[in-house]
Amino acid sequence: MVERVTVVSFPGMQSLDVTGPWEVLAGANRHRAAHGERPAYDLRLAGTQGAVASESGLVMVADALGKPVRSGTLVVPGGGTAAAEDEHADLVAWLRECRPSRLLSICSGAFLCARAGLLTGRRVATHWSLSRDLGRRFRDLTVDHDALYVHDDPVWTSGGVTAGIDLALAVVAADQGARVAQEIARWLVMFLHRPGHQAQFSGPVWLERATEKRMAAVQRALDADPAATHRVDDLAARFAMSPRHFQRLFARETGLTVGRYLTELRLETAKRLLVQSDLGLDAVATRAGFGSAESLRRVFGERLGSTPGAFRERFSTR
Repeated sequence: MVERVTVVSFPGMQSLDVTGPWEVLAGANRHRAAHGERPAYDLRLAGTQGAVASESGLVMVADALGKPVRSGTLVVPGGGTAAAEDEHADLVAWLRECRPSRLLSICSGAFLCARAGLLTGRRVATHWSLSRDLGRRFRDLTVDHDALYVHDDPVWTSGGVTAGIDLALAVVAADQGARVAQEIARWLVMFLHRPGHQAQFSGPVWLERATEKRMAAVQRALDADPAATHRVDDLAARFAMSPRHFQRLFARETGLTVGRYLTELRLETAKRLLVQSDLGLDAVATRAGFGSAESLRRVFGERLGSTPGAFRERFSTR
């Protein structure tokens, strides 16, 4: 059966929160059409205004909200004003009457959904810069501050902006199978479909960058060779510092100890090697700096709740 998908819009919304999931779901329809199958999703954009300007100035044409959604999928995007307590009262009132079969909240759309009582008792995600505020304002839900997206059936919530694409791909994978989702990801020229438990900050580029010249140089050295030993005493001696002072300065500049920074860096290196190469686990562990496949398995289990093999099987681009 074709599932009705209602994507809501409002002035000041984040346009990619709308277009990202929309393109993924439309991509699933195109995939099915190419295989002689009927569309899976009937997409509709509805809003509080006919012509809705996003926060970037992009204007979209929407149908009227109409009757509250009582079945199908409801998609609620975020935007610069979505987290405000006194904005979009008409939309929140409409959402309060909705009872969708499935709710997808993108980015700061979680604030609108929470105000409407649609997230009560749920574990949720939102944009990293707003997650603490969401937890403080709505004590009746649990915020996962690091997750890219969270599935607490029948509610799906995502982190910021492009995380909505990952969430939509996960929905397609649940509905149509992982192979279809991966085909769509390739068509969108995405690196890969990221798992929901992956932190919104993934990869060295998202680790806090030092502004102090000496610590910036240390970061570059760590990033260039994550498999090296990188003893704190040696790093400190390079800049004529005591290890204690060096650790304090590095933590002040990056928000992490050297040990934690290396763990995050090595984990991301291992992920890339797993999905982009055919290297065995021992070789991946060595190149990433974990030393052994057993250490790699332990970190994957602790941080991702998965194994390197399962991660590769699901997300390999090869």
